[in-house]
Formats: sequence, C-alpha cells, structure tokens
Amino acid sequence: MGSLLAQNTHPAAIGIIKNANNEVLARVMVRVENADNQVLANTLTNEKGIFTFPKLPAGGPYRFIFNYAGYTTDTLKGYTINDSSKLSLSVVMKKKVEELEQVLVTALGIKREKKALGFSVEEVGGKEFTRVTQENLLNSMSGKVAGVTINSTGGPGSSVSMIIRGATSLSSDNQPLFVVDGVPLANTVNNVSQIGQDNKVDYGNAISDINPDNIESVTILKGPSAAALYGSRAGNGVVLITTKTGKKVNRATVNASVNTVFDIPYKFLKWQTKFGSGQFSGIPVSRSGNMLTNPFGTIITENIDATFGAELDMGYEEVQWNSPKDQNGKPIPMPLVSHKNNVKNFVNTGMTTTTAVSLANNNDKIAYRVGYANMTSKGIIPNTDLFKNALNLNSSLQANSKLSFSTNLDFSRTNSNNRPAGDRGANPLQAVYTISPHIDVRDLRDYWMPGQEGLQQRTQANGVFNNPYFLAYEVKNGFVRDRVFGNIRADWKILPSLSFMARYSLDTYNEKRETKIANSYINNPGGAYGIINLSNFERNIDVLLTYKKDIGDFDFSVSAGGNKRYQTGKNIITSTKDGTGLNTPGVYTIQNIAPQNLNYNSTMFEKGVNSIYGTLNVGYKGMAYLDVTGRTDWSSTLPNAAAYFYPAASLSLLVNEMAHLTSDDINLIKLRAGAAQVGNDASPYQLLATLYNAGAWGNIPRLSTSGNLLNPFLKPEIATSYEGGADINLFRNRLRFAATYYMVENKNQIFSPKTAPSSGFSSRNINAGLLRSRGVELTLGGTPVQQKNWKWDVNVNFTRNRTKIISLPDDLPYYTLWEEGKGGAWTYVGEDIGDIYDAKMVTVTDKSSPYYGYPILDNTGKWQSIDATNSRNKIGNFNPNFIMGLQTTLSYKNFTLSMTFDWRNGGDFVSQTYRYGEEKGNSQLFLDKLTNPGNMKGQELRDYLVSHQDELIIPGGNKFPLVGGPTPEYNGYGFAYGPYVLPYGGVFIPGVRAKGYDANGNPTGYTENLGGPGTLTLPYAGSSAWSFTRAFLFPASYLKLREVSLSYELPKRLLSGVKVQNASVSIYSRNIILWTAAKIGIDPENAYQPSTTVQGSGMQFMQGIERYNVTPWSIPMGAKLNVTF
Repeated sequence: MGSLLAQNTHPAAIGIIKNANNEVLARVMVRVENADNQVLANTLTNEKGIFTFPKLPAGGPYRFIFNYAGYTTDTLKGYTINDSSKLSLSVVMKKKVEELEQVLVTALGIKREKKALGFSVEEVGGKEFTRVTQENLLNSMSGKVAGVTINSTGGPGSSVSMIIRGATSLSSDNQPLFVVDGVPLANTVNNVSQIGQDNKVDYGNAISDINPDNIESVTILKGPSAAALYGSRAGNGVVLITTKTGKKVNRATVNASVNTVFDIPYKFLKWQTKFGSGQFSGIPVSRSGNMLTNPFGTIITENIDATFGAELDMGYEEVQWNSPKDQNGKPIPMPLVSHKNNVKNFVNTGMTTTTAVSLANNNDKIAYRVGYANMTSKGIIPNTDLFKNALNLNSSLQANSKLSFSTNLDFSRTNSNNRPAGDRGANPLQAVYTISPHIDVRDLRDYWMPGQEGLQQRTQANGVFNNPYFLAYEVKNGFVRDRVFGNIRADWKILPSLSFMARYSLDTYNEKRETKIANSYINNPGGAYGIINLSNFERNIDVLLTYKKDIGDFDFSVSAGGNKRYQTGKNIITSTKDGTGLNTPGVYTIQNIAPQNLNYNSTMFEKGVNSIYGTLNVGYKGMAYLDVTGRTDWSSTLPNAAAYFYPAASLSLLVNEMAHLTSDDINLIKLRAGAAQVGNDASPYQLLATLYNAGAWGNIPRLSTSGNLLNPFLKPEIATSYEGGADINLFRNRLRFAATYYMVENKNQIFSPKTAPSSGFSSRNINAGLLRSRGVELTLGGTPVQQKNWKWDVNVNFTRNRTKIISLPDDLPYYTLWEEGKGGAWTYVGEDIGDIYDAKMVTVTDKSSPYYGYPILDNTGKWQSIDATNSRNKIGNFNPNFIMGLQTTLSYKNFTLSMTFDWRNGGDFVSQTYRYGEEKGNSQLFLDKLTNPGNMKGQELRDYLVSHQDELIIPGGNKFPLVGGPTPEYNGYGFAYGPYVLPYGGVFIPGVRAKGYDANGNPTGYTENLGGPGTLTLPYAGSSAWSFTRAFLFPASYLKLREVSLSYELPKRLLSGVKVQNASVSIYSRNIILWTAAKIGIDPENAYQPSTTVQGSGMQFMQGIERYNVTPWSIPMGAKLNVTF
C-alpha cells in the first residue's frame, strides 16, 4: 500500500517503508521499472527505512517495486517524472501470511499463480522439514499431503517409498520423479544388496542425500495433468524441490543450528518368556522336579531354536551352555530362570546430532547462499552408524537488465561403517528374538571362544546359532556414497515480452559398498568379503523460449523448448562365491580370495532421450485460465527410438470473479478440470538379447543370454488421466477447502510373465494389461483463532484410492505381487490391486448340519485346505480404506506448538515374523490362542466348546482354535512321538472328521473331534497353522502422532545487544503416540520388504508383508537451537 505525499524538486524520488505495526523496515529492495519492464534503478532502504533515487530520467509511467524477505511484494504504478518533480512515497508492506495470490513452482520450474492452475498441486513449506528433524526428507511428508503414501523398511538410513495416487505400474517401483532446482535426481527403492548368504542390507535411497535445511519448498505434481511436461518420466508423478537462495535476505546473514535427538526403544515383539528352548523336552512327571525320560534326555535343549522346552521360573535346574564346572570338570546345573528383557538389553538408545550453518547475502547484482550440514547418527542396533556431510552453493548474477545467470551446486557424502542386515540370517535383531528366554543375552557379549578369537564365535550351541553380538560387530556392511548434482542457468530477456532460458544440469554419484564377514558365521563358515562399486551419471540440457503478452482482456503465455538427456551407470561386484571362504581369516582383501572362489560380475547401461515440448497458457480477465501442453520423447530404449507424444490440457474457472462474489467473506471459488497422457518407457536392453558372463566351465569362460525372452516391439506404458475438482477459500482465507476426483488408466504394462519350460525361456517381455485407478482427495484448512497474541491453524487431508486390473493377457489369469504359505497377493481381472488370497479351509458347508462351519480334519487330526488358486479365497487387501492427516499449529506470543497426526484406516498385512514365531513357539500370540479347558473333560468339554463354537471351534480372523497346551494346567493331553508317549504337552484341533464320502465327494457323516473318545491329539510343538496365510494376517490400521514440537523464539529486545537477528529453541518428539490395531509390536508401515517379484522386472518392494522388519518402536526426544546473525 502506498501514497503520493508531495511533488517538489530534487531528488527525483524519496520514500519510507514500514510494516503494519508502524515499524520501519531496513534493507528493503526497491527498484524502478518503465512500461517496458526495463529496470531503471535499484536501491535499498537505510536503517531508518528511507530510500532515495537522486536521479531518474524524465518520463513515465513508472512503477516502484518493493521486495523484502517474509513480506508480500508490493508495487506502486503510474508515476511520471519531469525535471521539476519530486516524489515522496510512504509504503506499508504486509507479511506474506496475508498474501492472497499464492505462486507455485510447476513443471520445468515455471512459476504460476495457484488460482490459474487447472490441476491439483500441493506445496509443503521448508519449515516442515526442519521443525522436527528427520534423516530422510520423505518421512517429513507423512500425513501432510493428500494422495501421498509413505512406507519404510525400518530405522534411519533405510529406504523410504513415496507413492502418489496409488501404484499404477506393475513393472516399476512406482516412485515419482524428483527434480531439485531443475535437476532430475536418480532415486529408487531398489537399494538392497547382498554379499554372503542371508545378508540382505538396505543401503537407503539416494533422495536422502538432500540436506533438509536447504529446502525452501516442495511441490507435488500429483496427476499427469500437472506432470505431463516431463513426458515418459512422469508416469508416477513429480516432486519439485526448491532450495533456499540468498535473494530473501538484505545483507550478509549467517544462520546456524544444532540439533540432537535420542531414540529410546520402548515397544517390542510380543514374544513369550515363559518356556525355554527344546522340542517338547520339558516334561516333568511332578512338580517335585523328577523328570520323565524323554527323547532329549534333558528339559532344555539348547541346539535348536524352538522354545517348547521347560517352563521357566519353576525352580528347575539344568546343565546349561555356560554352566560352571565343579572340581572334577563336570558342569553344574543352574536354575532355569526367564530373562524377559533380552531385546531391551541388547539394543542401545540411538543418538543423532545434526549441525548446519549457512551464509547468505544479496545486493542489486549478486545473491548467494552457501550451506553446510553434518549429521552423525549412532543406531539402536549396536555398532551401527550413519554419517552425512552436505555442502550447497546457490548463487545468481544480474549481469544487466536483460541477462542473468544462476548456478546451484550440491555435494554430499553419505557413509556408514556398518549398516544392519535385515530379514533373517545376518540380522542381529532376528538372532536376539531367536534366543531362548532362559539365556541372558548379556552373557553373549564376549562373542569369541577363548583362545579362538577371530576363528570361532561363542554361542549357546556352536555351529548352530549366530551370536547377535558377533553379527553386530563381525558382519560389517559399510558404504560410502559421494554425490554431486547441480545446474548452470542463463536467462535472457530478449524483449519485454520475450525471454529465453538455457540450462545445463547433472546428477552423478559413486558408491562403494564393502562387506566383511568373519569366520564361523553360520551361513558362511569360512567368512566372506566383497566390494560393490556403483556409479550413475545423468546429464540434461534444456532450452525454453517464452513469449508473454496481454491483449485486451486476455493474457497469453507461449513456451517452446527441448531437452536432451543422457544416462549411464555401472555396477561391479567382486566377492567370495557363496559356500566358499577366505584364505586367511580376518584378512579382508580381494587378494585373500582363492581364484576358484572369486565371484566377479560387471554390468553397465546407457540411455538417451531427446524431447521437445510446448505450452500455451491463456487467461481471461483473471477469471478463466486454459493450459495446453505437449511433449514428444524419442527414447533409445524403445524400438527405432520411436516418437511418443504426451499431451495435456486443463481449465481453471474462478467462479467468484465471474459472478462478482469476491469479498472479505468469499475469497476464492474455483472449479478446475484436466486431462493428460504421460508414460513410463522401458529400462535399457529390453529389446534384443545381450550376452553376460556365465562363469567358467573348467578353464573355459562362458557367455550366456537371459532366460527372459526379450521383445523388439516394446511400447512405453501410457497413463491417461482425468481429474476434476474445486477450491474454496472464505473469510479472508481463514477457511480453505479443496476437493479432487481423479481417474488414471495405465495401459501397455511392461512385465515378464512366466512361460512354459518347453519354450526355452523362463519368462517373456510383453506389453499387456490395463490398470484403472480412481481416487478422492480432500483438504480442509482453517484459522479458527487469529488475534494479537494467539493464532491457531488446522489442516486436515483425506485420501482414498482404488486400483483395479481391467485386463490381462488371455494366458495370465491373475497377476502375482508376492506369495506366502499357500496364499499370496494376487490380482484377478476386475479385482483390486492389493487383494490377498489364501488356501480355503475345508469345512462343513451344509447349513442344515449341526456342524456347519466346523473344520473337517484329516485322519491325523489336522486342518485340510483347498488350493487358493482354485478357491479364490480372498482374505484381505493391503491397501487402506482411507488415509487422513491432521496438522495443527498453535501460537501464543513467542511460543509455538505444532503437531502432525496420521491415521491409516483399514487394510491388512502379513507377518512372516509371527509365522516363524508360531512355528518355533516364540510367539506369545500362539500361547494366547490356546483354549485352556481346565478340569473339563469328555461331554462337559464338548458341550462347552459347542456352546462357544464361534470362538472356540470355527476359525475366525487369524485365530485357529487349539485346545490344550504345554503344561498340566491345560488338562494334560498326551501325545505320541516316535516310541515315546508323553503324558501332556499336547493339543487337539476342535472340529470333525468325515466318516466317508459319497460319489460326489461329499461327506456321508462326521466323527467329532471335540475332546471326547476318539479325539486325535497333536504335540503342542509344531501345531501352528503354518500353511494358512490368514493365520498371520493382521489389521494394518494405525494412528500416529508423527510429530510434536514446542518452540520458543527469543524476543528481539534480548538480542539487540548481541547482534543476533533471530534465535529460537525447540523440543520435539516423533511417534510419541502410536496405536496399531494389530497390537503385535510391528509397525504396519514397515510391512514392506524387498524381493525379486514373481512377475515383473528387477528388485521391487512387496507391500503388505513383512519379514523381521522388527526395529523396536522408539520415542525420539530431541532439542534444537537455531540462531540467525
């Protein structure tokens, strides 16, 4: 807001600038432009808020433009200068929170007013990435953006997946394209590698290399309409990251922050601690301690990983692995006691410290910002760590009124001395959870056998188990990744309405992974060593010519440009072969591997894509906007580098402007619609067979081709999208609402179904299939309280998405995502992606029978099943019904309390961890499922079971009823084991057995298996429902208080004497509230594991299934100090 006070003689113009509180603003950038947008002069206000222009050329009309960090850009127009005039201006600038015309970065870095966009775009401000520190910036977005799903494999440094509007590709990892200041970044969740058997390590995705302190904003282009200008890379959406520059400061400014967070483990698996190791070996005759002779001869058997042994804390004594010896050298029996906190005693309190410092400056010619950040993290698992160092330079030069240059350069090094293995085998947590509770894990800290250090690990049963401390300290998986990305850009304002941009950008990284496995690792007894060298390079050259013109009531913007992309990468593996070892234990060099034991593999790729693109944006009277874009790609990975065109169009109508409704109460009523096509092209070398090293036959090297039949006629996947929505802002933008409905059809899926062995190939590449996604996104935001000292902001987002397979090839009845037990995640035509199927239990289906619904058991008393592919027995879906996020920020004077909630409703996941846990007797849930009949027997027990049949006989959910248990208190059901008949420790499955079958295969009658005469018993050990996936299916619903922070900004009056502009301190936590419907100590968000898919290409992550993703839930408690000088 400005006013003309007077006209006199020299200087030509003078003025003063204040804010709404009548405080003067120093170092405000003021520039004068003529009608042709030419800059005539620049200056800054002094400490009193005053600016002067001693000389300005006569003429006009001129406009004065005012820029100041944190405030809305203001413009005064229509002033004329003559030789005798003098302008005196008074300007009041408003803070940006009052700005109505939000400007967003869109595709290709083009800035657009949000009201003009005909598609859904969401922006996350930079504060969201620094308020509560996260190691991976994607974690900071959880619960904050409608339509976005975040999943992770575990703790700090692990891969994080971001899927926008559901998975729509069967052959890719469905990750969006990430673009940082115009630089496309390589990012994938395919970061799991393995040297040594059962040593799978997730090294984390490279998007985590970005320093969160450098982020100014993140814009999510969710639909193809928004992302179409990226063509064949836009099939999964685009995430635009804009980093901080020096343009928002007015003098040399130093910002420094230090942050420390402690990760305190507090929730673990529901593992039983009542019984020790053994396989039905702990069967005493009486409580006096007399023992029945049994197959194992002891009540504890320490060379097996099952815990069906003696009951602990009962006063029993037994010779144990670490028993002291008497004077005759005979082991002394020790009490069998339960150590209930083994996992808690094994893990550490993690600690992460992040220090960041930046220097920024700006004048009328040059702006720059240099930032450095260091992160040091010590993990929850002993001997694990993660380090990051990042250096960023962002600078710009205004050479003259027409020509400007800018550059952005990032260097980062991410490294670790040891990343923990996941899955089974080398995973230290899996080893701890396998230990019998009669063993104190702390007794295993000295993990070498005395006198055999470096040769033989020390365990409760050498040669059978891995010591968890040995795995933590002697199975080391280190890595270092050096990454450089950035760009150089030139902008030329050829004419006031015509501009040209040229940009060269690159992203390159080199990563070295090194694995050292000591002697006596169970899966590689001779040790192992290996190095993996990865490199990736991408270069992009972009040009863009833009013409803007206002003609009457219309404003036009036309752009045309091109892109030339080149990518190359290498992967070199040198390691010991599986099943071999090192020549000399503990010497980790390639030279220490015998030639016949050496594995070497080298792969590389090259890819090129040439593109041209154009945009047309038309606005009418600030109330209607039409956007049309098109891009053509020529990809080297497609036949003959064929051209593919990707069009898009969108329309935005401002109803409030059209109907003249704009007021303080009605700020925006917008209707929008868009349609577009984008793609996913093929990965390199999918057209024609290539040769690879197949090892040697004797001394003769061999070459071979892939078992996958390649396809020289591949086409890119094509995603066609339609979306419509509305945006409504009311009451000076204090109430905000947005709604979007979308549909995406993805055809020409590229995948590799299995083929008949007679073809000579195991699979074949094809284009086939059609996927259809539909979804709704809703956001509601408000500022219920806005007073002098108080302000309260609330934002809620809602997402629901469903993806169906509409068609598949005729010879492919369903698509397999993963398989488990007798079931898996299979999708049939017309059904939803994410459906989970299982074998169907054989039950009584005659509704007139008193046994309707009872299991029909086999002649050994066990459950029977019908193959899942024949029964199509759907038991769940791993996708949620909906996802909601809530963010609330409450400010009082200098205090600010911020919280983020994340609610996932519905969906299911399969836990392989609990599947193994039930098989081995580790799971407390297995004990909880048992029906304890007490003293009931015969008819009394039978009647009791029948009267509670829905709970105690008929399987429901993941409960498969069993009657009996491991101790006499469970009614002492005996069972036979080889030549032995054990008096108790048995169970029976309540149900019926068929007396016979008619010609149609229907039972002719039933014999009860309900505890009466003829009931067949089984050993409690090994009676889990191992083959049924449903037995290990759990609800995936959760509610998380993802982030909570309390910050205090020191009053400026306290800082004035120490030359500090701003200073703040905050405390925060994550996941301080974490509720899950499953209640099993596993985060459903981590139901996500890597695997080579059954049908697909390369390593992908299987959603909806977990396998020892059991990093304990922790409560991070952190504090941060931030100072600006």
